[in-house]
Amino acid sequence: MPRKFFKKYLPSHESIKQNRFVGMFGGLLHHHNLWHLNRHSVAGGVAVGLFAGLIPGSNPVQFFFAAMFAIVFKVNLPMAALITLYSNPLTIVPIYLVAYAIGEFVIGNGITKIPQVEFSILDKNIDIWIPSMVDWMASLGRTLLTGISILAILLSIIGYFTVHIVWRLYVLHAWRKRAQRHHLDD
Repeated sequence: MPRKFFKKYLPSHESIKQNRFVGMFGGLLHHHNLWHLNRHSVAGGVAVGLFAGLIPGSNPVQFFFAAMFAIVFKVNLPMAALITLYSNPLTIVPIYLVAYAIGEFVIGNGITKIPQVEFSILDKNIDIWIPSMVDWMASLGRTLLTGISILAILLSIIGYFTVHIVWRLYVLHAWRKRAQRHHLDD
């Protein structure tokens, strides 16, 4: 499979071990599946990264949980950490909107409008703005939490099986290409 591709873009295990958030795991980082690039390890790393990427908090918090889950499930740690970057300041609002809609649907309220945020606070100081945003997020409460949990699980499952399928298709394509070259050489 595209090991060369992944090796080119993934950080080395030495650089990850030196990270202050991941370094606290110490000897737990020596399991070979944490660093190997095979279909199962990479698929698991993608699933873990997709799940950890929706854990509320900043990237260091998500990296920490991605590393912890990668160690527990013995899947590719660099892939897990890299995949968490899909939730970032540009993508988090649409992701949370989808999660809220899922939460509304599951809880049984039907899809309703999300509570409005007061835009009059945007020209105020950050000491007013941040508490107002926290209050707004708290008003979303159980609905958003339910939606985020379900979305994280769904994304993990979809990511896991997508990597398995794409990897398998790539291998089949490479085998056919190789067989055609050998056939032409004969």
